Amino acid sequence: MRAHRFVTVTMATAVVTACLTLLAEGQVKPPPGGVLAEPPGNSGGPIYATFEGWGPLKDGSNALLLGYFNRNKLQEISIPIGAENRIEPGGPDFGQPTHFLTGRQYGMFAITVPKDFGNKKLTWTIVANGHTTSVSFWTNPPYWIDFFKNTANGNEPPRIKFAAAGPEYIGPPRERTVATLSATVGQPLDLTAWAADQPPTQVFETGAADAPAAAPARPPAPADEPLPAFIGGRVVNAGPGAPGGAAAAAQRRPRGDIQVIWKKYRGPGDVKIAAETISLENGGDAKKFVEAKTTATFSAPGTYWLRAQVNDNSGNGGGGDQCCWTSAHVVVNVK
Repeated sequence: MRAHRFVTVTMATAVVTACLTLLAEGQVKPPPGGVLAEPPGNSGGPIYATFEGWGPLKDGSNALLLGYFNRNKLQEISIPIGAENRIEPGGPDFGQPTHFLTGRQYGMFAITVPKDFGNKKLTWTIVANGHTTSVSFWTNPPYWIDFFKNTANGNEPPRIKFAAAGPEYIGPPRERTVATLSATVGQPLDLTAWAADQPPTQVFETGAADAPAAAPARPPAPADEPLPAFIGGRVVNAGPGAPGGAAAAAQRRPRGDIQVIWKKYRGPGDVKIAAETISLENGGDAKKFVEAKTTATFSAPGTYWLRAQVNDNSGNGGGGDQCCWTSAHVVVNVK
């Protein structure tokens, strides 16, 4: 039995290797939309819309969370809202990005839907470099997420605000934009945010007295509903209580308790951000807001959106869990 398995695996490996070789030599053409198993190239490839999941918001509505995977390692692409960047029905504009960064970008925007949205479906279509991809999404039970608490380790998202006495935002970007600024072409614009977070997360042993409460029951999954989209792998983020201790956790944690990351999200020109990633220390004080400052300079007039994301030690996309991080969009009118 073991020998049979070895031969089968060896043959399968040889077939995959041969196919990849032929692809590299141009003898076999990939399908129009590309395939996820094909190694990413520097440019010319597709962008895949991704459905991260959905979950309840504190006001009783639900949020559908979406991101994307730009398979071009060096090519950032701008695709205006319209036939090549649309969400239907009811669109084409649901607040999706028009500037696509390279690689896997988690939870870039959320669409708020009523609690009784049911099985209504939306579809996001992206056309990049001649490749058309799309994903349909709805309140699909297998993709249920608790945006505000990772029940595996008790972690909660950090909080962000854009004025010292302004409102706080937590979790996925529910409002299309949260602030409006003005700037002049070629002149640096001050970007200031304040971020706060709880102390680093812990991993609880089964049956521990201080473990978080059990997760709320997920809706039952209909037997005949297929999974609608690919989703990144999920990992458990370990803290000091995990195997390996504090040293291992520190290696996984980015420098600083919190990171504020600024990126271009929409806009007609280039945006140069002086410090795209700002690391902050809050000393473990969950109530302490720490100021993060940088500047943005715009190459052309027009309306831009910037995306501010604040990560805790779980990193981008919560390490694939979709909790716990917070993001918001800021509009900048440039003259």
